[in-house]
Amino acid sequence: HMCRQATTLRCVKLATLIITTPILTSLFPFHQAAQAIKSPTTSFIKIRGDDNHFNIMAAKKKSPTTSADPSSSALNELKETIKSQAAEIDRLKKQLSSAEPSKTPNAKKVPSGGHAHGGTSDNEEILDYKDKTFYAIAYERVWWLAIFLVSLSFTALIMNGFEHTLSKEIELAYFVPLMAGHGGNTGGQAVGTVLSALSAGVISRSDALRVIGKEAMSGLVMGIILGALVGPISHYVMGISMHVSTVVSVTFPLLSTIASFLGSSLPFVCVILGLDPAVIAAPAMTSFVDVSGLMCYFLIANQIFKLFGLEL
Repeated sequence: HMCRQATTLRCVKLATLIITTPILTSLFPFHQAAQAIKSPTTSFIKIRGDDNHFNIMAAKKKSPTTSADPSSSALNELKETIKSQAAEIDRLKKQLSSAEPSKTPNAKKVPSGGHAHGGTSDNEEILDYKDKTFYAIAYERVWWLAIFLVSLSFTALIMNGFEHTLSKEIELAYFVPLMAGHGGNTGGQAVGTVLSALSAGVISRSDALRVIGKEAMSGLVMGIILGALVGPISHYVMGISMHVSTVVSVTFPLLSTIASFLGSSLPFVCVILGLDPAVIAAPAMTSFVDVSGLMCYFLIANQIFKLFGLEL
């Protein structure tokens, strides 16, 4: 910006020199104006009245002139001034053109594999995704899904372990899909947010504790808000018993906190272990949240039922 202002000022001075010189020379003999040029280093025009005569100081270079014609000498000096100003303008343009590309290199920076640990292999995987075949992608992912499928089988064991509780309070079974779906949604938001921040380079492994704590607290707040809404709605609108509605309201904050904690921590764990968070973090979070959330749901239900004086 300062370079552009300097260039504009010089162009204005040069235009003033070019425009005013013919006008002044028409008012009085030109040889008087040429004789009045005293300083070879001035870069402006100065008009001074002295006994109804004018003295003109114009920019010129220190070059000895032996020509007898003062008009040709002044014209040569004016040409030299124009050339020097043109050269200065070109130099400033080159400076501006060289400075502008250096302002936007970060905008086109390739993310470090989306994992913020600077691995070139991860960059290559992302860039090669377009050329990968469907069976290559399936082969890379199916093994992780098989592992998480085994972990999801623990939900069946938990349901079997609390079969007696379900037989006494069948209404608890109504909210099992709701709990699993809410845990997956909450954890999915955390996983997506952390992965996007890692991919953009906004956060790194050194920010893990701060990010995990922030996401866990946000999950707790969201769980309290949703639990305060779902519990009364289930009781007064759906006709669910008070003790089951209370179980749902109390479980929501804990489930949301666990889901947000796992959703924000698993991408960092994958980065530390050198694994791909985009492939592993989301399904791992879903598996762990389903198992832990279901366990918390039934444990809280046993305690709440005891407070209501119910025998299980």
